[in-house]
Amino acid sequence: MKQYSKETRSGFYRRLYRIRAFELRCVRLFRQGQIRGYLHPYLGQEAIATGVCASLEAGDLIVSTHRGHGHCIARGADLGCMMAELFGRAGGYCAGRGGSMHIADFDRGNLGANGIVGAGIPIGVGAALASQIRDDGRVTAIFFSDGASNNGVFAESLNMAAIRDLPVLFVLENNHYAVSTPIEAMTREADLYKRAAGYGVEGLAVDGNDVLEVYEKSSEMVARCRDGRGPVLMEAKTYRHMGHHANDPGRYMPKDRVEHYRSRDPVQIGAKYLMEIGGAAEAEVARITAEIDAEIAAAEEYALNSPDPSVEAFVSELGDSS
Repeated sequence: MKQYSKETRSGFYRRLYRIRAFELRCVRLFRQGQIRGYLHPYLGQEAIATGVCASLEAGDLIVSTHRGHGHCIARGADLGCMMAELFGRAGGYCAGRGGSMHIADFDRGNLGANGIVGAGIPIGVGAALASQIRDDGRVTAIFFSDGASNNGVFAESLNMAAIRDLPVLFVLENNHYAVSTPIEAMTREADLYKRAAGYGVEGLAVDGNDVLEVYEKSSEMVARCRDGRGPVLMEAKTYRHMGHHANDPGRYMPKDRVEHYRSRDPVQIGAKYLMEIGGAAEAEVARITAEIDAEIAAAEEYALNSPDPSVEAFVSELGDSS
C-alpha cells in the first residue's frame, strides 16, 4: 500500500465519519417523524463513496442512487441543504420537493440521486458521451447497486460505453442484497466485475470497506478513463449495516455475516489508518468526531428553521414552465 500523509488520512476519516454521523442522525430523525418519504441509509458503505470521490477532480461528474447520501457528502455537499431536503423544506437542494432519493448538486458535479434502481446508469453514460464530444477531460463515476446490475439498462449502458471508449467509471456497490434478496439468489456468478469481460471492458474488484484500497484502485481507473482507455467496471464488495431502509429490521441478514462485516467497519478502519499509520492519537480522532457532530447538529438546526415550500412559488414555477 502507498504511503499517505497524516493530513490525507485525516481527510479520509473526516469524510467517513461525516457520512456515518449524518446517516445515524437521519435514521433517528426519520423515526421521530421529522423526515418525509423513504430513507435508505448508506451505513457500512462509507469507504466506497469516500475513496472514489477523493480520486476525482473538481470538474468530474458523479451519478448517484436511491442510497445516495454518502455520495453527496463525499462530493462536498452542504449538510444543511441536504438535511433540509430530507425534511421537505424550502432550504433544501430541490426546495424540499425531491427528498432523500433526488438530491442533486450541479455545482459540485453531482448529477443527482435517483429513486429508480439502475436509472442513473444511462444518465452517467450520456454525461460521459457529452464529455467526449466536448473533449473537456471530465470523467464520470456512476454509482449503482448489485440489484441494478441485473437490470437490462446496465448491459446496454456498459456496451454503449465500451464501443465509444467513454471516460466512465462504473462503480458497482455490491452490498449483497437487492432489498432482501441475496446476491447468491440473483446470479450464478457472484463476482459481478467479471461481467465486464463480455463487453471487452476492464473489470476489477476491491474491498469496499477499506478506504485506502478503494482510493488507490479508483485513482488508477480514473486516470485510465481520463487517458481515453475507459470505460472501467469496478465492483466494491461491502455489506449494509441494517436493512434496506430505515424501518427494515433486516432479519433476513445472517447474524454471522453481519458480525463479520461489522468487524470490518469502514469508519473504524479509517480511524485505524489515521492512528496507527498516520501517527494521530486517539485525542485527535475524538476532536475530529466532535467537530463533525457539531456540523450535523448545525445542519439539523438549519433544516428545522427552514420554511416549508411555498405553494405560490410552486404554482408560479408551473406557469413559467408551461
